[in-house]
Amino acid sequence: MKLKDLLSKINYQLIQGSTDVDICDVIYDSRKVVEGCAFVCIKGYATDGHKYASDAAEKGAAALIVTDDIDLPEGITVIKVEDSRAALSSMSAIHFGNPAEELTTVAVTGTKGKTTTVAMIRSILESAGIETGTIGTLGIIIDNNIFKTNNTTPESYEIQQAMRRMINAGCKAVVMEVSSIGLKQHRTDNIFFDYGVFTNFSHDHIGGNEHKDMDEYLQCKAMLFKQCKTGIVNIDDNNTPAILKDSTCQVESYGFSEEADITGYGDTLIAKPGYIGVHFEAKGKKTLSVDVAIPGRFSVYNALAAISVCHHFDIDDEHLLKGLDTVKVKGRVEAVPVPGNYTILIDYAHNAMSMENVLTTLREYNPARLVTVFGAGGNRPKVRRYEMGEVSGRLSDLTVITEDNSRDEDVMDIISDIKVGIDKTEGKYIIVPNRVEAIRFCIENARDGDIIVLAGKGHEDYQEIKGVKYHLDEREVIDEIIKTL
Repeated sequence: MKLKDLLSKINYQLIQGSTDVDICDVIYDSRKVVEGCAFVCIKGYATDGHKYASDAAEKGAAALIVTDDIDLPEGITVIKVEDSRAALSSMSAIHFGNPAEELTTVAVTGTKGKTTTVAMIRSILESAGIETGTIGTLGIIIDNNIFKTNNTTPESYEIQQAMRRMINAGCKAVVMEVSSIGLKQHRTDNIFFDYGVFTNFSHDHIGGNEHKDMDEYLQCKAMLFKQCKTGIVNIDDNNTPAILKDSTCQVESYGFSEEADITGYGDTLIAKPGYIGVHFEAKGKKTLSVDVAIPGRFSVYNALAAISVCHHFDIDDEHLLKGLDTVKVKGRVEAVPVPGNYTILIDYAHNAMSMENVLTTLREYNPARLVTVFGAGGNRPKVRRYEMGEVSGRLSDLTVITEDNSRDEDVMDIISDIKVGIDKTEGKYIIVPNRVEAIRFCIENARDGDIIVLAGKGHEDYQEIKGVKYHLDEREVIDEIIKTL
C-alpha cells in the first residue's frame, strides 16, 4: 500500500521524500522494524520512539512518522504529524482494511465490571451462534484461543490487527474493554462503535502516568459516548449524567431504578456445590427471569448491561438466559469443578480492596467455612501485605498463607509481613509456603458447604520467582490433586 493512502485521513507535513513510496507494514516498536515499513515514533512512559528513528532508518524503514524535529536520515521519507498515536490509529485501520466496518462493535468502559460484562456479552452471543471475539484484561480471545496483551486496551495496531483476525476466523462481533487510558491515547480511534456501555465510576488510576485528577479520568471515559451510535449506561451511578453531558449517541439505561429502560429487581443469592451465583428478574424492554453464574449484586448490574446490549441482536431469550447461566470469567470468582460438596473459586483479588469486595460478597452466601488462600507479590509495597492479611483475618474462617509472585524477595519475608496484618485480628490461619501444597491442603481438608477462595493469581498461569516465570495454572493444579485423591 502506498504511504499516501495510509495517510489519507491525517493532516500531515511532508518534511522529506515522497508519499508515493510503498509501505509493507506500520510499526511503532523499533525492535520490530522491517525493511519497507513505516515507523511511527510514539512517546511512551519509559522511552521516546524518536530516539530510535535513525535506527529504524538503518534497518530499512521506508518512512518515519514524527511529531518532533529530528536529524533527518538520508533517503527516507519523513512525515510530521500533530499526534503520532492518532496517526498510528488511522494508519493501522487503513492498513488492515477498516475491519470495524465488517463487525458489530461493542465497547465497555467503567472503573469496575468491564471484564465480566464483556464475558457475559460474548457468552450470550456465542450461545446464539454468533461468533464473537473479545479484547481486554484477559487478552485477545478468538475462537477460544487467547493471545496475551500488555494492556487492557492494547495499542491501536493490535486492536485493528485483532479485528481482522476475528473476521478471518468467522467472527461477526467484537466486544472490547475500553479503558480511560485507551481512549486518552487514541487506541480506539477510527472505530465508531455500534454500542458503548458504561458500568460505573469510582476512584482509580489517578497520578503517575495515568490521570492527573478524577475529572480528567471521568472526561476520558466520557469520550466513548461521542464515539458510538448507542450508549447503554448504568442509571444508578451518580456519575452517569456527567458521563453523558456532551454525548452524541442515542442513550439507553439499565439498573435497579424504575426509570431504567431495563430494570432489575428481586435479586436473591444462589448457592450449591460448584455454583455460586445470583437470581433476578428483569422488566422493561426485556422481561426475563435470570440466573447468573457469578456471585454478588454487582453481577446483576453486569448482567443487565449484557442484556441491554444483546437484546439489540436478533436472538431468542433462551440464549440470553443460557449465556448468563453458564458464563465463566477466567480468574474472576471462577468456579472450578470438584467432586465434593464444597466450592472452589479462583479470583484475581490481589489487594485489600478487591479482597474485601470478594470476601464480603461470599460471606453473604453463609458458607460452612470461608477459606482464603493467598500470598502477596514481591517487590511491591509492604503495606499491601499488611492490609490483605487484616482483611482475610477479619472475613475468613481460615486463612492459608502461601506464596504469590515472590519475584526477588524471599517468600518467608513476605509471609511474615502478611502475618503482621492478620495478627491484628482473631482470624485463624496456617502457613503453607508452597502454593500447590496450600491448594492440596484445602482440598484434602475441605468440609461440606465450604467455599474455598484461591486469591491473587486469577487468570495468570505462571509463578514469578527470581526473574523466572514458571508455569502454574491453578485449574490444572486442582485437577491433578483431585486425580491423586
